[in-house]
Amino acid sequence: MTGPGYSRGVTGGRTDGRLTVALVSEVFWEPDGPARLADRLREAADRGGDLALLPELPLNPWRAATKGAVDEDAEPMDGRRATAQAEAAAEAGIGLVGGIIHRDTATGRRTSRALVFDRNGNVVATYEKLHLPEEPGFWETSHYEPGTAAPQRIDAFGLPIGVQICSDINRPEGSHLLGGQGAMAVLVPRASEERTYQRWKVVFRANALTSAAYVLSVNRPAPEEGVLLGGPSVALDPNGETMVETSDKLALAHLDAAAVRRARADYPGYLPIRSRLYAHAWAAIAGADGEPEGPGPTPSA
Repeated sequence: MTGPGYSRGVTGGRTDGRLTVALVSEVFWEPDGPARLADRLREAADRGGDLALLPELPLNPWRAATKGAVDEDAEPMDGRRATAQAEAAAEAGIGLVGGIIHRDTATGRRTSRALVFDRNGNVVATYEKLHLPEEPGFWETSHYEPGTAAPQRIDAFGLPIGVQICSDINRPEGSHLLGGQGAMAVLVPRASEERTYQRWKVVFRANALTSAAYVLSVNRPAPEEGVLLGGPSVALDPNGETMVETSDKLALAHLDAAAVRRARADYPGYLPIRSRLYAHAWAAIAGADGEPEGPGPTPSA
């Protein structure tokens, strides 16, 4: 099974409560992209990375610059872009958070799907973007549909993580849910404009502080098709303090479960989540906003 929100526990990650994440601010959609990706992941592994985080849709050009969808941009789980990412991760021996525009083989439905690979190139989790912008430079609802499953904790790398994609982080429910599930880091591939970075940083910091979790994000690094994409990679600790903020193509962030445990024992981390109370209150809103009941359909691979 590799449908939306899929996650399975995998042994073989670190057992010391630490995780080194390589922030890779580079896209790989040009003809030499797969070879460059393999080289960059080898470099990340050689520098001590356990898991690499790529930008949003790293092997696709930024088609959302216009409303024109291109059929070739989407693929099934065994498509060429997914395969290139799996092979690069396996060759380098490093975990990877990448992504594709996924096309469901049964329905043709397209979604922006994050793919999480272990160091052997196996898919251990997927997640589909829930919150899609539709404005100049980011005509995303013209290219794919929103996901239908909430994010899930991923236990494949020793330290539990979760994934959000770009605009999802602007709705803190996802990060709070992951924190409540016990995820200690939220990884966020993104494609955003450089001029908006300070606003994004406030959101990253708030999510880290209120979820008592690390928040790490990597951006598409340069303008594409007239959209002024760019802005630094960033990693914030569970207290909302900046650990890494750089425009380098490759940077490392060192995570430690002990720091999360300390943050969750301190204010505001120790405050009760009150999940049942909020779930009932949100249910009343969900009944009025057109959101379908249940987790939604589960696409085929």
